[in-house]
Amino acid sequence: MSGACREVVTLQLGHYSNFIGTHWWNLQDAALVYDSDQPVGELQSDVLFREGLTLGGHVTYTPRLIALDLKGSLRTLREEGSLYDTEDKGSTFTEGQIMTHKESPPTKNSFLRELDELETGGLLAEPDFCRSSSAVDHRSGTTEKLTRTHVSGAGASVAVETVNGRLERMQKSYWLEGSVRVWSDFLRIHLHPRSVSVVNQYNHDGEAERLEAFGQGEALLRGPALDDLEDRLHFFVEECDYLQGFQVLCDLADGFSGFGSKVTELLRDSYGGRGILTWGVAPVNHPDASSMKDVYHMLNCALGTLQMANHSSFFCPLTLRGGFLRRPAPPTAFPLLDCDPTLWYHSSSVLALALDCMTASYRLRHGGAPMWQLSDALTASGRKVVSAYGSVPFPMMHGGCLPDALDACADALPWRPISACPELADGRCLGQAVTLRGLDGQSLVSPLLPGTEPPSSLHLERSGEDVLTAYLRSHYPSTPLAVQLLSSASKVTPPFPQIFSPSLSPQGFLQNQNPSAADYTPSPPLRCLPVLTSLQSSPAVGLQQSELQKACAALDLRRVAPSFLSHGPEPAEVSESMEQLRSLAHCYRLDRCHSSSDEDDEDD
Repeated sequence: MSGACREVVTLQLGHYSNFIGTHWWNLQDAALVYDSDQPVGELQSDVLFREGLTLGGHVTYTPRLIALDLKGSLRTLREEGSLYDTEDKGSTFTEGQIMTHKESPPTKNSFLRELDELETGGLLAEPDFCRSSSAVDHRSGTTEKLTRTHVSGAGASVAVETVNGRLERMQKSYWLEGSVRVWSDFLRIHLHPRSVSVVNQYNHDGEAERLEAFGQGEALLRGPALDDLEDRLHFFVEECDYLQGFQVLCDLADGFSGFGSKVTELLRDSYGGRGILTWGVAPVNHPDASSMKDVYHMLNCALGTLQMANHSSFFCPLTLRGGFLRRPAPPTAFPLLDCDPTLWYHSSSVLALALDCMTASYRLRHGGAPMWQLSDALTASGRKVVSAYGSVPFPMMHGGCLPDALDACADALPWRPISACPELADGRCLGQAVTLRGLDGQSLVSPLLPGTEPPSSLHLERSGEDVLTAYLRSHYPSTPLAVQLLSSASKVTPPFPQIFSPSLSPQGFLQNQNPSAADYTPSPPLRCLPVLTSLQSSPAVGLQQSELQKACAALDLRRVAPSFLSHGPEPAEVSESMEQLRSLAHCYRLDRCHSSSDEDDEDD
């Protein structure tokens, strides 16, 4: 079935989910191959994108996406998009005086203004209308020619360069840290009119009508909201030939946690047998933080983790936050990134890079593992929560080899936690899926000549997969392991934030030496980089869930958070959920490490 396209529908539920999703779709757009003379890539874009036609007969290529957010969260983005603009049909009123009030549109930042000019021909002639479109053979899954065209009145088709290609060729960096307020401020692609849905009952900004509690989110998916979501799902699902499942990004710390719990339940009940990979995302900080809100956030994380794990093929928290308790450890830092983890525009970009790598296995053109295979490898015996780790970027020396790069890590693993779940240092792991991408042109094996003494046993391996497997086996001797290597790197073209160390080359590799100040000349912006990720099922997840359960169970909700209960669930339901979370944590305990008496001691 390697030639068939196994489609995926993506759902983004909440503002931070859409931050990550925007970076994610920008990465996918940058990776599209538009030149028919170039070989098709390892990743099959039709898994995520769909082909369509505008009312004028123009070909579009848009994400198979449903994105939900709150009122006031779009700014310059129209909910229905701009691909299917029609003439104003006029007012439905037939009599009486009409008064029109015109509101000034929000100001666009420099990136969006130049993107508009690229599309309309202001910077470079662009006789077309959309940011990404293509002609793809969906039946065979092969890319024929991903080139945008403009059809003249005589019917002639003239190929033109894409906005994607022009953005890359301009090699321009945008500093948007001061101008990005919402996720649409850095969205570089068009979305289908059925993609964006705004929840008008709650406000994105302001003091009143905020979606803060789990019960509020649960109550949202009823009546018209349920009908609307089902209509959108049917639209994207019914045009798929080989739907493999859904990838769900859901805000974990606010009321979208409850909404996502109901959405994943709907997906499980309506599309049984399809994969549902759910990523519960959380920022390092919230703009409206307070002691009361910290309690809300912790409860939402606990309840959302339990419910979404129950309804999904697997559930993986995704965050740079140090933990889900009210006073977490410092946020995750990466040695080759100059990143402000409290800035959503920055932290979401790092998580999107990791997500792009972790999900590659079920988007490969050949030899990939579908969603169900990935989840089955990690979720035995009810362990539906997994943890993620990433090396962003993977520290590979320019001109070096993979054995040297791994040897340089010494006894430390190269990745950092991106699930608020520090890894245990004793090699205990119940299952692991590791992906390394972006070493194209670098040596995956040792270049040592025969007869030369190898620096380590890794230099004796004869393939990149064997090198990485041997390295992981030295840290996890008895762990079931799946290893995937991709040659293509993640392309970080504008408007990806410039958060990379100056010691990295434009290809994302460590340079042999840093130039002195006297000899320094600006180098081209970094445009791609290698990434290493690991998805794990391990006792560390159980310890994380046990810690979260104890902290929540110790709260007297009627005293410290009565308003949380006013929206539901009932106190008895919360208590029952905490017991279920405790049971989930116990699934990860290894008998050889914890006796039953140890469990009782820890529960005191």
